Amino acid sequence: MANPAIPFELDRRLAGDTLPVAPMDSGPLLLMNDRRWPWLILVPAMISNGVGAVELHDLAPETARRVHEETDQVSAALKQVTGCTKINSGALGNVVRQLHVHVIARSEGDANWPGPVWGFGERVAWEMDEARGFIDKIRTALGR
Repeated sequence: MANPAIPFELDRRLAGDTLPVAPMDSGPLLLMNDRRWPWLILVPAMISNGVGAVELHDLAPETARRVHEETDQVSAALKQVTGCTKINSGALGNVVRQLHVHVIARSEGDANWPGPVWGFGERVAWEMDEARGFIDKIRTALGR
């Protein structure tokens, strides 16, 4: 669990590339601001020795279980809202070191299917009304 005496700070790149969706028990849930793929990011707000967690194995076992459970909840909500073919999830962190879990809805025929989303084409930002509608659907599916 995060030490309340040490404030959690979201990485600048994540903050600049995403829109807030909902607070989860482990940390903020964000929407990647690229409408080509319904793409959520869960950021565990965990701090150890004054530094944010970088790897899943940096987490205490109970915290890791909570992050795994919330990743499952987010995945199920995303699948329910989008009706996608496949959910891709993972914690890569090669560019942004702060621990974050990508949960991406993929469907046959989407941009670069079945290839990866990273490094493909140019980002297409969400229209704000469309993003708000999508975020509301995710919140409803999560019961938030």
